[in-house]
Amino acid sequence: MTKVNPYKNSDLGKKEQVTKMFDTISKDYDGLNRVISFGIDIKWRKRVVEIVKKQQPKTILDIATGTGDLAINLAETSAEEIVGLDISPGMLEVGKEKVKAKQLDNRVKMIIGDSENMPFEDNTFDAITVAFGVRNFETLENGLKDILRVLKPGGTFVILETSVPTKFPFKQGYKVYSKFILPSIGRLFSKDKTAYKYLSESASVFPYGEALNNILRNIGFINVEDKPQTFGVATIYTASKQ
Repeated sequence: MTKVNPYKNSDLGKKEQVTKMFDTISKDYDGLNRVISFGIDIKWRKRVVEIVKKQQPKTILDIATGTGDLAINLAETSAEEIVGLDISPGMLEVGKEKVKAKQLDNRVKMIIGDSENMPFEDNTFDAITVAFGVRNFETLENGLKDILRVLKPGGTFVILETSVPTKFPFKQGYKVYSKFILPSIGRLFSKDKTAYKYLSESASVFPYGEALNNILRNIGFINVEDKPQTFGVATIYTASKQ
């Protein structure tokens, strides 16, 4: 799989680079997300919540939770416990403040951890979600294997991730936006001038649609489906564990 290096000439591994990058942009992340996605990311997350809600989970894990947007939204389900896991202390600090402001401390817990080596027992969670995080895994297959491990049999796994539109004119428009406009916005408003260049480049090379479906099936997930969103600029993937 192609790897994108956000910090050229860096001796750090991808995991350390991504952690450093998100720590740096953590204070700007929510506002820039709204601008870059024109606010549509809020709608996508709501659709993830609706999918999870139908399963009536008691325990949910939100991996690469970042500043906690999806973890907080998942409080709309009947879950008794929601755990947000992220490798970036800076992003988690922002998330903890948001959880406290929403008075959800009793249901939503934000913890630091590596998505490819999680500190949980096998078969722990009824549902697991990842929003815009799987493409940042150092090794995609290792992360997915650990997700399968901690998901309960019959549990639901939902990914929300960027993808590349395949139809004209959305494909051409997306390429122009992701290659030129998105990095320019990042350079203007973010402390880390390379971050949004990395985010757009990593999205362009990450497997999507049937390619990601096949990876999920090879890992051992069943009932794998993909649901393209907004002309294909993002995709929701659903799967379960036997």
